[in-house]
Amino acid sequence: MQVRDVMTRQVVTVGPETSVKYAGEVLAEHGFAALPVVDDESRLVGIVAEADVLRDRVPRDPRLHLRRETEEDRVLPLLVRGVMTDGVRTVDPTADVSDVAGLLVEERLRSVPVVDGEQLVGIVSRRDLLKALVRTDDAIRADLTDLVERYTGEVGAWDVAVAEGVATVRRARGESQDPPGTEERALSALARTVGGVVAVDILPPRTAGGR
Repeated sequence: MQVRDVMTRQVVTVGPETSVKYAGEVLAEHGFAALPVVDDESRLVGIVAEADVLRDRVPRDPRLHLRRETEEDRVLPLLVRGVMTDGVRTVDPTADVSDVAGLLVEERLRSVPVVDGEQLVGIVSRRDLLKALVRTDDAIRADLTDLVERYTGEVGAWDVAVAEGVATVRRARGESQDPPGTEERALSALARTVGGVVAVDILPPRTAGGR
């Protein structure tokens, strides 16, 4: 399964000249952890996160501190370009979802922009991956059965079952004309492209008169 199969295509963005306060309002309103920053041609130029908006912007309450501290007056950046991160981790729309899941977990990221060339085309988040993972077994089975039948051109020749995301596929009638093992490898690869499949088991074909 590729990133383009699960990513969010309608992305809320801000520009580098957007006010930091407005960016914070968008983050708070939508519950986002970060917003991609794009220029006038929709090219990704940075990312602004909750931490960027919060940094140094919450003054100490003098009533809560026994020792009064003198804080120097500082001029804080008012525009996103002054607080955003330039070096942004991105992924390609054709990237393997498994690799992106590993990136999100290992780097402790909640989301990552999806870029085709220089153009922002989407964003993929942990929530997007979870939505693909928690599809019902019936929905997964229907998609997998359709995929297998279209690939082989043999309708009704397959027993497909899915339990807790684990798919099993078995030839119920007919026989493969491919070299030994070819069909099994192809079906296993196909099954892993279906959203929600967590593991695949290709069972031996049913024998005549047997189970």
